[in-house]
Amino acid sequence: MNDTGSVIAYGMWPVVIFNIGFVLAFVLGFLTPRRRVEWRSMGLFTAWIVALFTEMYGLPLTIYALTALLGRSYPVLDPLSHKNGHLLVALAGGSPVVWGLVMTVTSVLFWGSIWLMSKGWRQIHQAKGALVTDGIYARLRHPQYAGLFMLIASLLIQWPTIISVLMAPLLFIAYVRLARREEREMEAQFGDAYREYRARTPAFFPHLGSMRPLQQQSVAHR
Repeated sequence: MNDTGSVIAYGMWPVVIFNIGFVLAFVLGFLTPRRRVEWRSMGLFTAWIVALFTEMYGLPLTIYALTALLGRSYPVLDPLSHKNGHLLVALAGGSPVVWGLVMTVTSVLFWGSIWLMSKGWRQIHQAKGALVTDGIYARLRHPQYAGLFMLIASLLIQWPTIISVLMAPLLFIAYVRLARREEREMEAQFGDAYREYRARTPAFFPHLGSMRPLQQQSVAHR
């Protein structure tokens, strides 16, 4: 509590550690790194998660920076409460409608991302090395990476900060490059079969009018 009697919703380091572990447990379970390049990408994601939850519950550097810069022009009077610490809510003057909308959208995106990553993971492991192009792989070539992108987007909406917004493009680039590397490996291994699959199946975003299952067996990757 500060001098004005307002509750300061930060410095909750056990909550920071719990949330970091919670998110990483899901992501590592579905995207377990096997090679050095995958560990590098996962390391970047881990750093992003640590920075995000540190600001969300531990040390709100973005709020300190913006309140120092804007002074009395900052749009809310109690920026260190958890609701008003959210930048989108603060820009809306502390609107409870915006807060409720943000929480709803982020919940849908977050659990949708977990479902998508788990769906791709199950197909990979059930096929035992001979991945198929039906199911989720009929819609996307990289459902697990698409799920990770959804998760990143959900957390960006849930708690945007200067650091997390600046780091997010680096994360997207790292995983897009990793996906392209995997595709080159699949093409070298499976040749025309993979090229035909890649030509008809989008990488991360499904075609709205293309919902029929594919029958041909092919490779699968993340």
